[in-house]
This record gives sequence, C-alpha cells and structure tokens, in this order.
Amino acid sequence: MDTMNVREIMTGEPVTVQVDVTVREAAALLRKHDVGGLPVMDGEDLVGVITEADVLSLLKTGALSEDLWLPSPLEFIEIPIRELINWEKTRAALSNIGETPVRRVMSMPAVTIGPEAGIEEAAGLMLREGIARLPVVEEGRLIGIVARRDIVQGLGASYEESEES
Repeated sequence: MDTMNVREIMTGEPVTVQVDVTVREAAALLRKHDVGGLPVMDGEDLVGVITEADVLSLLKTGALSEDLWLPSPLEFIEIPIRELINWEKTRAALSNIGETPVRRVMSMPAVTIGPEAGIEEAAGLMLREGIARLPVVEEGRLIGIVARRDIVQGLGASYEESEES
C-alpha cells in the first residue's frame, strides 16, 4: 500500500492574513472560513500562524489583575487609587485586544512541511510540536495547509482502499 503524501490531503491556496492585520480581523476570518488557524504572511513570506488559541490567550489578562472585579459606583468611593489604576488598565486591555496586530500574538516561526512528506510524518510533527495544522511550503512558497482532520480523513481513505484491494 502506498502511503499518501501531504500534497494529496492538503488544502491548496489557504486563507492567510498579513502581519499587520488586527486580531479582530483575523478572528473574523477564522469564523467566516470555519478554520482554527491562519498562516501569517509578511508580503509573500510566511512568518507565523495565528490560531484560535492565540486569540483566546489574549483574553487572559491575568498579568494586569489577579482578581478582576467590576466595582460598583459606591465602591469607587472607597477603593484605593492603586486599585482604580489597575481597573483602568484592565478595562483598556479588554477594549484594545481587537486592535492588537496579529504579529504580536501569532505563533512563530511557523512549523512547516513539504508537499512530498508522508502523512505519518506530518502527524508525527504535529504531535511533537503540539499543533493542529501545518503550512505546506514548496521552494520557499506557501502552497497549502494541512490540518489534523485532513490527516484523519486521509488515513481513513487509504485504509478503505487497502480493504477493497
């Protein structure tokens, strides 16, 4: 049985974003195309990947406030200035998340694979790196993307073919 290669299961011409796009725009593309991650380009060059997990990590504003609480107007009179400043910082962070450029939250460098690699190799690389998708690069150019579910479907298809023969 021939092993399938990445080229056979990848999605060609993947949706990408440029490094300076805002996280809000990237999140909208993730939702619109129902994908968990997008290759990030600087012009024609692949520089990283932005994933749902990267976007969600922005919402953890733990660095700003360990105990995020929303003061009532009465409490505002009693809280120390230090807390007030912390609250302002937290509120600003929450409102600025969407305006953050993708370059500040993307995973980089992008872990990539070539189109002729076997799907077992792709699966192994994903497991080792703890990632769910691999941009496919040929001669320095992004030509596709392969996701975990593509590999599962590819393995399923090759198993069915081997059963029929």
